[in-house]
Amino acid sequence: MGEIVLPRRMFLWCMAVIYLAAFVSLYVQIPGLYGNEGLLPARWQLRYSGKPLGEQLLTSPTLLWLGPYLGLDTHNAMELLCLIGAALSLAATLVEALRDSVVFFCLWALYLSMYQVGQVFLYFQWDNLLLETGFLCILVAPLTLIRGSRGVREHDRVTFWLIRWLLFRLMFASGVVKLTSRCPTWWGLTALTYHYETQCIPTPLAWFAHQLPVWWQKLSVMGTFVIEIAVPLLFFSPLRRLRLGAFYMQVLLQVLIILTGNYNFFNLLTLALSLSLLDDQHVHFWLRKADKITNNDSKLWSWLCYLLELAVWSLIIFGAVMCFDLQLDTTKKIVSSRIAFTYHHFNQFLKTVTIPCIWIGVLSLTWEMVTSMFRCACVSGFLKRFCGTVQWTVFAAATAAMFTISLVPFSYIEFDSNARLWPGVRRAYDLVDRYQLVNSYGLFRRMTGVSGRPEVVIEGSNDGVSWTEIEFMYKPGNLSAPPSVVTPHQPRLDWQMWFAALGTHTQAPWFTSLMYKLLQGKRDVIELIQTDVSQYPFHQQPPAYLRAHRYRYWFTEPKADGTYPQRWWRRVYDEEFYPTVHLGNTFLESMLNQYGLKDKAPPRRISNTTVAQAVRWVRSQVRGVPAPILIWTLIVCSTTLCLLLGLQNRSKCTTLSDHTENLPDSSDHCGKSGEQQAVEEEEEAEDGEGSEDEVEEGEGEEKDTVGDEEEDEAQEKEERGRGRRQERKR
Repeated sequence: MGEIVLPRRMFLWCMAVIYLAAFVSLYVQIPGLYGNEGLLPARWQLRYSGKPLGEQLLTSPTLLWLGPYLGLDTHNAMELLCLIGAALSLAATLVEALRDSVVFFCLWALYLSMYQVGQVFLYFQWDNLLLETGFLCILVAPLTLIRGSRGVREHDRVTFWLIRWLLFRLMFASGVVKLTSRCPTWWGLTALTYHYETQCIPTPLAWFAHQLPVWWQKLSVMGTFVIEIAVPLLFFSPLRRLRLGAFYMQVLLQVLIILTGNYNFFNLLTLALSLSLLDDQHVHFWLRKADKITNNDSKLWSWLCYLLELAVWSLIIFGAVMCFDLQLDTTKKIVSSRIAFTYHHFNQFLKTVTIPCIWIGVLSLTWEMVTSMFRCACVSGFLKRFCGTVQWTVFAAATAAMFTISLVPFSYIEFDSNARLWPGVRRAYDLVDRYQLVNSYGLFRRMTGVSGRPEVVIEGSNDGVSWTEIEFMYKPGNLSAPPSVVTPHQPRLDWQMWFAALGTHTQAPWFTSLMYKLLQGKRDVIELIQTDVSQYPFHQQPPAYLRAHRYRYWFTEPKADGTYPQRWWRRVYDEEFYPTVHLGNTFLESMLNQYGLKDKAPPRRISNTTVAQAVRWVRSQVRGVPAPILIWTLIVCSTTLCLLLGLQNRSKCTTLSDHTENLPDSSDHCGKSGEQQAVEEEEEAEDGEGSEDEVEEGEGEEKDTVGDEEEDEAQEKEERGRGRRQERKR
């Protein structure tokens, strides 16, 4: 694999942007979800028992324990941590020097603090993925703030390899669980005929994707299996074109998901992980920059590589044709497909490949470690070589440890392989499990809503006779309202409403709290449903009665003449989801007591410290602003500023090169990346700290050079004097 300086920098920048979106998205929802009058107050998760602070941090690793020391309650402390995280990530987006290990450690610790008290609203796979990727950023990012240099380190390839391994685990497991779940829609290749209308928050393009013919939907499911199961094996290929092909296939899948569904920052995070498949040479190709690396490979070797790559892609295509029984029907002009293997065959395939996949990871990581070790050994200068070797040892050990404990969640996909792991690996995994360093993944395990998309609709009334539906901003409800586009924001209440509709209200205790807070007219909870409170039908007076029904929703279809219908959805009534309740209702009170949703002790009085006042002032400034608009404003402004700074630096470099190109000994530093320049500066600094003999030799050379210049000037003066004497004689 070639140099990874530019992909590494791009990855760290993308992570700063994703952290920004995650913190801002969570911040705007804290009052309604976790505030003192929210659905699940976070203070219930922190039991102040009088134990030492260190012991409390070990029991529940969250910085919210520090809130009382700042004079803040849990609600304000959560907002403060989110604001700090958003400010840090915004600064890291704008300033490259702040994309540092220390900064990424702070971002990871802040998000982990939210996760520890997030309860059901933060227990999503993308939150786990963000925490795991964020911890890897601590190893991948440079120590700019401490070392004062963004120079390339010899162990960077080793730590960056962990990003590729995480991407492999994510994609491979996501493809495997679809078949191990025995879901009939995945085995029948019909999952996408239901997916677009049954996913949590579809986009308007999902309606059009749902209208595609069934044979194309089946072909798309087959392509998903190929991209998620077969292609990830190419992530560790020694042939770069195979890795690049795998990269573009992952990008294609993620972009299609983004266009048809709102999955917050999850797909953006997967795209950022995919950057680990790139190298500097390909990024230069994107930027239309000439690659200075000369290809010294023989023509025979190049042709052998081409033939091997062709054989690999041909094998994947042949395997897809055979495993999915692809047949071209020329009369109907369609491609038919079906799964041509059984569950037993697939289970045997898993037993065969799981352990070899682990060994492929071991060999790939070993290769990266060995090559990095040799690079450290070949560095000139004893001090620099020694420091590089120490750094390589530390980070190689950390990488090996992360890889080892990740084998536990990865091997969950196959029971026998998981049982064969060493007990010591399991014990190490159990020790760090609370910090979410490694996790298991498996997206879209089963397809829901096969008989229609279940949707809970809440209705309110002031007299118990006439009822008004309470419409949410993002989830489907109004049949005429188009699907929303909210990426990268995640409206966590809307997501949980989707999960609640899949079962009964007893499986979602928080729903009782939602009904209770709406009957009380709590503004913070109402803003989770409608940011503009005036759009809430009971904004002037809380409803006296509430109830909830479950409906089945489907996308509408185009009319026979090809025109589009006026409504996006159609629905039929299913059943009662939550009975009619009012304040003081016996059923409501029993449910609140059963789930412990009533305060046992009154919340602490409002603090008036400077920090608390500042936190409340910021809240007053953003209240009423839709979260997607706020997030995209920050992202677009910061990205635009980064581009302007980049163009300004490029124009300065162009001007400098124009001035220096006529000088005989001028060198072009502008064509080099910031990382390369930092490397040269670091080498110069460390060379200057070398042995005294080198310094004395340099001084001697300097003196010799000065002496030579003085002799040249003396000779020039003598020649001028001789010329003048000859002119006088004439």
